[in-house]
Amino acid sequence: MTYSIGIDLGGSKIALGLVSPQDEILARRRIDTDADAGLQSVIERIAREVAALNAELPAGVTAAAVGVGAPGPVDHISGDLLTLVNLPGISNTPFRRALSERLSLPVALDHDAKVAALGEFHFGAGQDRNSMIYIVIGTGVGAAIIYEGALLYGESNSAGESGHMTVDPNGHRCHCGSRGCLETYTAGPALSRHYASATGDVISGDEIARRARAGDESARRVFHDAGNALGIAIASLAMTLNIETFVIGGSVAQAGDLLLPPARESLKGYSFKAVSARVKVFASALGEDAPILGAAHMARTLRTS
Repeated sequence: MTYSIGIDLGGSKIALGLVSPQDEILARRRIDTDADAGLQSVIERIAREVAALNAELPAGVTAAAVGVGAPGPVDHISGDLLTLVNLPGISNTPFRRALSERLSLPVALDHDAKVAALGEFHFGAGQDRNSMIYIVIGTGVGAAIIYEGALLYGESNSAGESGHMTVDPNGHRCHCGSRGCLETYTAGPALSRHYASATGDVISGDEIARRARAGDESARRVFHDAGNALGIAIASLAMTLNIETFVIGGSVAQAGDLLLPPARESLKGYSFKAVSARVKVFASALGEDAPILGAAHMARTLRTS
């Protein structure tokens, strides 16, 4: 077994972790993404952080491979970043090849939701499960499907876009062009919009959660409705795929005590009793470590395959 480095490439920050052969994060680094500076700038700054992490190891020992989780869409086969709405400065670039050449190391790259799913499946809430669906809820909603230990990509690499499953055909218009998507109920901006509609106050999802725990009925209703929508989506996925383990991650999911109970209750009303009785909905066990550990695992698999 070897040391590897997991990288979570985000819209505003890049988090890196040096991961041991025992799957422990030994050291961490974090830098601003600053994607507007262009591909080479991002690559050079990542390379400096990789060198700093390698310096934490004994003399003569370095990480053998690097894994990267990136916001989609990505081509996990070519390693290219495609058209990234939030990161135009590095859109449509051969990111994996550029980083691999700069580091002189093997690099694996995949969608950040899929990478985080690998982390939860192997080291977090999905451990000891055969299959799992991971749903990440933050500024948007993404998901990844692991069936019998392997990620599912679909015929055109879009399997798992459950954020744009319709949970209410008469619901709000989504930026994707559809209506009533799961994202329009559960994502952070959606929570803020729904709360503002009820109260006139424009506040963050974190503040809505704080008010909900303090007894604010409007805030509690926002999370109840979000959980209800999440339960509908989980029910549809469970009925379609017969996967019984769901792990919910992302910043919004940190309010799990507000979001998950109504989701668990809702799914009972939208699926066969025999199916819903077996479905388990867990909060992420790894939090922000999921993409780092998943990326490092992906890198190690690449190295040893």
